Amino acid sequence: MECDDTTESSCKLLKKVLDLVQEEHLVADADRSKKVVEFKHPRELQPLLALNIGQEGKSEEEVKKILEDVVKYSVRTGHPHFYNQLYAGIDEIGLAGAWLSTALNTNQYTFEVASVFSLVEHHVISTLVKLFGLKDGDGIFSPGGSMNNMYGMQLAKYRHFKDGKTEGIFGRKPMVALTSDQSHYSIKKAANWMGIGINNVVIVATDRFGRMIPQALKQAINVSKENGKEPFFVNATAGTTVFGSFDPIKEIADICEKEKLWLHVDACWGGTAILSKKHKHNLAGIERADSISWNPHKMLGAPLQCSALIVKHKGLLHECNSASATYLFQQDKFYDVSFDTGDKSFQCGRKVDAFKFYMFLTTHGLKELERRVDAAFSASLYLNKKLKSREGFRPVLEEPQCTNVCFWYIPPRLRKETESPEWWDEIAKIAPQLKERMITKGVMMVGYQPIPIKNLCNFIRMVNCCYPTATEEDMDFVLNTIDTLGKDL
Repeated sequence: MECDDTTESSCKLLKKVLDLVQEEHLVADADRSKKVVEFKHPRELQPLLALNIGQEGKSEEEVKKILEDVVKYSVRTGHPHFYNQLYAGIDEIGLAGAWLSTALNTNQYTFEVASVFSLVEHHVISTLVKLFGLKDGDGIFSPGGSMNNMYGMQLAKYRHFKDGKTEGIFGRKPMVALTSDQSHYSIKKAANWMGIGINNVVIVATDRFGRMIPQALKQAINVSKENGKEPFFVNATAGTTVFGSFDPIKEIADICEKEKLWLHVDACWGGTAILSKKHKHNLAGIERADSISWNPHKMLGAPLQCSALIVKHKGLLHECNSASATYLFQQDKFYDVSFDTGDKSFQCGRKVDAFKFYMFLTTHGLKELERRVDAAFSASLYLNKKLKSREGFRPVLEEPQCTNVCFWYIPPRLRKETESPEWWDEIAKIAPQLKERMITKGVMMVGYQPIPIKNLCNFIRMVNCCYPTATEEDMDFVLNTIDTLGKDL
């Protein structure tokens, strides 16, 4: 990298960032010998970072130290043993797309300022419409799945009651949104923000695998009507946060069609299965959805943030959300204003996230991404098989539906004890202690949680993403590490 005198300092800074990414293996070929995290408690970390903002800028050496400390104390999400969330690291292709789009620092709202990116988003959305089996459609990239779920609910409300855009929902029967007891909490947040009210989110029962029960949905709709309320929106989940469960979309779509209800599918996590011929059956019926939310930044490993909303009804996004700001969306511009897509968004400022995903898709190709998806599912099936045959491990579900593997670890002192309520109280304490040990040692990060509605105490939730690609050796490491850290608990 060559720099003239006036840009030498900034060039050195950019070079330092690149060097850190390469030297610390933050993308591609992550170093297994390094810790996943150099954990410090907040009050320990604060003085180490020496956070301060002064009147004068910092020296070159001070800035370099900031960058080094950021890397040193941050979680390495690209580490092979980061299994903590429904996302992991990115590869060099994703990073390149993110860097370039950030360097150009433009906004997605008009063709005027985002000519290339407007065409890219249009092309990617069209590709996703076909990928999910819709005959026609529209869409938008947003900051995340929670926002997409709110978009879906807002579109449903608008179609159900168009005057609500101008008159509000005052004086109407309470409107009801229905979702499963394993769905994402953003459905309740959306109901809050939109004035529907959290108490008008009706929770539908799931089976023992965490899948919405169609008959329970029918009953919930009928009860809502009997109580003088108006059902308008059903959220089905394709890959629930904890179990990775896939709701039966076909059966739910039949009910929604009969009742004239909007069907939204939250496929933020499990939607990645659409790329695999082997696993896309989990999404059977998704082409019948009115709206779909998918986060390629989750299982697939596209750069955060990368979240797409797909809508079956072309033009409805614009009709619902348009405010026709005359300083941005003038209709007498000298080019085709149909490419000024910002008015169909709730946001004004919007990042050009579609470009990062376009680079990711076009550089790798769908065949390579399918290989990664299949590898993630395969690793989870292997892990589940191994833990079922290993003393001290017990699966919560017999088989994983997605790449989520949920299980309890039972330390030796509890293995021959009677499984009383007190015994389960002891088991509930194990996962949090394991989590503390693995993080303080920095060897691994795995999540845990209870599900009170199903009377399940704290258990470990392991998730595999498509990148870094997990191996059978990695899955053996997970079980061995848990056993080593937990045998004296």
